[in-house]
Amino acid sequence: MSETSKQHKEQAPKKLNFAIYICSTSRYHQMEKGENVSDLGGDTIEKLIQTSGHAVLYRKIVLDDKTMITKAFEDCLTVTDLDVVIFSGGTGITPTDVTIEAVSPLLEKTLLGFGEFFRRLSFDEIGQAAVLSRAIAGVAGGKAFFCIPGSSNAVKIAVEKLILPESPHIIKHARE
Repeated sequence: MSETSKQHKEQAPKKLNFAIYICSTSRYHQMEKGENVSDLGGDTIEKLIQTSGHAVLYRKIVLDDKTMITKAFEDCLTVTDLDVVIFSGGTGITPTDVTIEAVSPLLEKTLLGFGEFFRRLSFDEIGQAAVLSRAIAGVAGGKAFFCIPGSSNAVKIAVEKLILPESPHIIKHARE
């Protein structure tokens, strides 16, 4: 790591506040019906964030729906003590996977390296199927936004290896 990167990381915030959105039509409908919702990916994200010393301000389930995801994004911009937002799910290539289409136009700057590195790390785990992931990241309103697949393995790779180590550094620069 360069000396400049070390200095930036030292100056970055030590504790961040996260929001987690699970983009899943099936889980959303289960929740609407009052049924017990199993969400291993969301549980994994929340646990990793908390055990790293950061806070989860809230975790919500939304439909795989552009309008609902866009509204969630816009709502995040109004939460003053929120630093990082993770949208999990809806990043594949089926017609109902619309997280990327909803979030991309709202980002002020896109962090292309996030998706590239995520797919590279995923390749080590799942092989060439990693090309199906459309994971992205970017910043808007001084906050970091990440769109990642919903599988437990993908969540673990993204959060442990990329999001947690680099979010403070991203926030430092996004707020300059």
